[in-house]
Amino acid sequence: MERPHNSVAMTPTDSVVAQMRSKSKSYMQSYRSCHTPGLTARRLNSSRRTKSHNIIEKVNPDDLALLVKTEWQLSYVTPLYQFRHTQLRSYSRQLSAFITAEKQQGLAVEVEGLQTSFRVSFSVVRGLGETDNDAETVLIQIHSKPVFAGKDEPLKLVWSGWLTCINGNPEYLHSLPKDFTCLPLFGSRGTENLTSSVKSWFQQTFDCCFGPLEISQTCLQWLVALWTNCHVESSIQHLKMIWTIPVVPPLQITYTVNSQDAWDLWNSVKNPSLERTGEEEAAARSIDIEEVTRFMQGLKSHFYRHFRLDLSAGRLSQVSTALGSAKFSGRIKMSNSRYIITTLTLLTECALLKMPI
Repeated sequence: MERPHNSVAMTPTDSVVAQMRSKSKSYMQSYRSCHTPGLTARRLNSSRRTKSHNIIEKVNPDDLALLVKTEWQLSYVTPLYQFRHTQLRSYSRQLSAFITAEKQQGLAVEVEGLQTSFRVSFSVVRGLGETDNDAETVLIQIHSKPVFAGKDEPLKLVWSGWLTCINGNPEYLHSLPKDFTCLPLFGSRGTENLTSSVKSWFQQTFDCCFGPLEISQTCLQWLVALWTNCHVESSIQHLKMIWTIPVVPPLQITYTVNSQDAWDLWNSVKNPSLERTGEEEAAARSIDIEEVTRFMQGLKSHFYRHFRLDLSAGRLSQVSTALGSAKFSGRIKMSNSRYIITTLTLLTECALLKMPI
């Protein structure tokens, strides 16, 4: 788990931060007391729905353009204490002052040369939430201008990130004290120094903790199945997987499957049905873990027949299709807006399960 910097920049919010630190223990004890071991012992859901969402009609096109076709580094974040969506302008000023103060102390950023100042903007991405329990997604952007830039040269986007909760576990969300906002999935794109500064500010201001969010092999297998299941509506074009075999030196195997072959195999492992009613058709859109397991076994068996190498001895570390890509290291790219909800739902679940509380 990442910890705040030992050096704290003096900003206009220092008095508030000091008060929060003096009370942070009681805050976190209060938070922990509301939870039972059952909430932290859960596993990934054994079934889930796949559904395309025409969110172009609901989400601001500029926000959507930023979210898709960009690779994000994922983290999990514990619930934010006294975070308010109505205070985003104030948070913009506070974070800007915090980063500037860190820069003056030599703690902040090197972004393609020295920067004169940083302008931070917080905004709400409306239209992504699926249930009333989900807090609105928050987008953060940091702009800056090189010190020798011309007077009329526009500010440059040097860092972006977001916090979201899509189809979060209702039992967990209802158990939170009212002063906590749950946005467990954090994506960032930019220099590590800026990311560290943003996380430090959040930790000090909202008494939360960040940690790395790897995309486990099970989650990668779910993405393989979920994206393949969308092939009829949006061609996946290819199914590419990278497996890491634990030999010395480590061996990486790239396994690429033609989209139609992947679709035919997927159809063969789906639970068969002849004529379907409306409810049955909806149920057919649901995928269970047994189907995912059979699909992956079919892919590995096909590989073994041709190359006499058992991929079960290795670990799936990366998957990609035309709909997106994901890496075990926690990097995700969503290339088709219609399936953002499906992907973020799975990742939200992963983030909630990874949290240590």
